[in-house]
Order: sequence, then structure tokens, then C-alpha cells
Amino acid sequence: MKGQPGICVVTLAHTHPILQDGRTIKSINYQISNGCSRLKNKVSGKSKRGGQFLTDYAPLCRITCTDETEYTIYSCIRGRLLEVNESILETPSLLLEKPSTEGYIAVILPKFEESKSITENLLSRDQFESLVSKRTLPQTQPF
Repeated sequence: MKGQPGICVVTLAHTHPILQDGRTIKSINYQISNGCSRLKNKVSGKSKRGGQFLTDYAPLCRITCTDETEYTIYSCIRGRLLEVNESILETPSLLLEKPSTEGYIAVILPKFEESKSITENLLSRDQFESLVSKRTLPQTQPF
């Protein structure tokens, strides 16, 4: 989801299995590896110096459900991590109840020189829903 110009807010898509399958969230962990915690991300100043740099495939967090299913949520965008939503650590139900607002996962600032191409290539909600619905349509085999 695009926020203010150039800012991207990472949320769970309403089609994500956590939201679709009626799962209950047990825990959310921003500790990606022994040496990398998204909670230790610190930005400062107008140019947001110090934020962790993320690649498209950088994990943001891991969500574990009560049935022990674990999902890794990726940034999908190259840029600086501005913040993670610590509120969902104490109240994981925000991800289920308000995934597009208070249950957001992170805020990312794309690299300035790439921000226009990144945000232009993002899908709107309607485009995303159309794409997902095509994935779930039964495939017919030619005879």
C-alpha cells in the first residue's frame, strides 16, 4: 500500500492465508537472524539516516499461528526501513482485525532514484484482487 508520496506501508493482503483461513496468531517476531532484528532499526534526521536497507526479498518478520504454521513476511520493495509496528507484538489480533490500518507491519522509504518506478509498478487494490482471483480460478485442460 502506498502512503505519503514515496512512502510504502507493508500490510497483509486480505487474501493472505492468515486472514483467509481463520487462523489465530500466536506470535510475531521481528528477529530475522542472530545478528538482525528489525526492532533495532533506528532512523534519524530529515533524510532518515540509519534505517536498515532492505532488498525486495528481505524478511521483515515471522508470524507464527497457534497451529504452528509459520509465515515469513518479506519487504517486496528495495529501500530503507523507517519503522516497524511494535503494537502488533503486544496485540497480534490487530493484524487480523485491522490489517490495512493499525495492523500494518512496516513502513519503507524506497531509494529516491527508484521510488517513482517502484511506486508506479505497485498494483492498486482492485488490480491485486483481479490478479489473485485469476490465480484461484480452476484451470481447464484442452481436449
